[in-house]
Amino acid sequence: MSKIESVVDSLENRISKILHRLEVLKQTNSNLSEELTKTQQQLLQQNESISVWEEKYETLKMANSLLGSDENKRETKLKINALIRDIDHCIGQLSE
Repeated sequence: MSKIESVVDSLENRISKILHRLEVLKQTNSNLSEELTKTQQQLLQQNESISVWEEKYETLKMANSLLGSDENKRETKLKINALIRDIDHCIGQLSE
């Protein structure tokens, strides 16, 4: 009987350790999930910020071209021509 009791005790100890380890892993998983959510939120905010800064950069490039900077002058002229075509198209539609 003693041998059976020791085997049962050993099994109980192992099960207890496994259950404890399971709880620790669940908690770790929960913490990692929260961290992942926070990191994804930060990434979204950073992507929005990058978009805003890219738009500001493009606006600044165009302003510099209009002020006489030789850089990006061609791009500015093309954009102005495209705007003029759009305005002409709108005027044509309004006059019909």
